[in-house]
Amino acid sequence: MMRVSRGMARGRAAAAVVVALLLAGCGTGTTTSGGSSSGAAKASTSAKASSSAPKPSGRTGASSNASSSAAPSNPSTLATIRESELPAEGKKTLQLIRQGGPFPYSRDGIHFGNYEKALPAKSGSYYKEYTVKTPGDSTRGPQRIIVGQGSEKYFTADHYATFKFIQEGQ
Repeated sequence: MMRVSRGMARGRAAAAVVVALLLAGCGTGTTTSGGSSSGAAKASTSAKASSSAPKPSGRTGASSNASSSAAPSNPSTLATIRESELPAEGKKTLQLIRQGGPFPYSRDGIHFGNYEKALPAKSGSYYKEYTVKTPGDSTRGPQRIIVGQGSEKYFTADHYATFKFIQEGQ
């Protein structure tokens, strides 16, 4: 019979905890067929919620980074526009972004691909776009605010032909 020391027992217990946490992490964000998550998965989810990873945004909510209270400095070489110089509709859209919606258009908050390469190059789904209503236009119109995961915001009045960095709070 093998004798187990206290140190070995603690090591095995710690390893069991690590394995349990890893397995719980595999189910994060999923539910069982009964509709409830396991306690370990919930604990893992709350631990992950405090990470610095950006949260995806949907139609009714913007990324938590998009509503940051500290206005970022201009990370681009683009011209700037003060928040106070935006059209009234642009100011309204900016306010909706800060409060996380609800947004009037189903396409608000979708991925912006930066295919024009006018904004600083970033990978993946770094940018999201939001419609700025254009008075007198029956469609969404050409105006947009683009929001980066670093909370930087850009305004385009001409459907992505040109952009200006928004100086928030000014």
